[in-house]
Amino acid sequence: MDVGGVAYELDVPMSTFYQLPPTGEAVSLLTHLVVREDAHTLYGFATPEERAAFRQLIRISGIGARTALSVLSGLSVADLAEAVAMQEAGRLVKVPGIGKKTAERLLLELKGKLVEASAAPARESASDVVHALVGLGYSEKEALAAVKGLPAGIAVADGIRAALKTLAKS
Repeated sequence: MDVGGVAYELDVPMSTFYQLPPTGEAVSLLTHLVVREDAHTLYGFATPEERAAFRQLIRISGIGARTALSVLSGLSVADLAEAVAMQEAGRLVKVPGIGKKTAERLLLELKGKLVEASAAPARESASDVVHALVGLGYSEKEALAAVKGLPAGIAVADGIRAALKTLAKS
């Protein structure tokens, strides 16, 4: 990136990379500078939510900037917030470099710390509905899509019925 004649190298998550304009066009990114004894590394983000999630991730012991970028490249902030709210380690394990133990630690450390306006609200009943749908043979992706349309505070049994109706329509 060229800023007033000074070139900067930024590491960005893939979600930000795909939003970048063609080379030579103006771009505005939010940054985070990591200063170490041997290097100053600059990270760039398209949204304030991405940068906030990155900062939460690097605060966790054993999670460095590269791993945080990998998480944000593999999951959107909304998906990460939803996975944390529903305590679904399986979604995090799909990210390269994240094993079962690391995923569980991330879920524990991030619980209640990631808030994203577009993320589905944290609901215990929604998690139960997803698990029920997966138990009935639907994929996790189908179950999560069906749960997103449910009203907050719906009873588990009613949520399952409504989600099944939604799945039957698609």
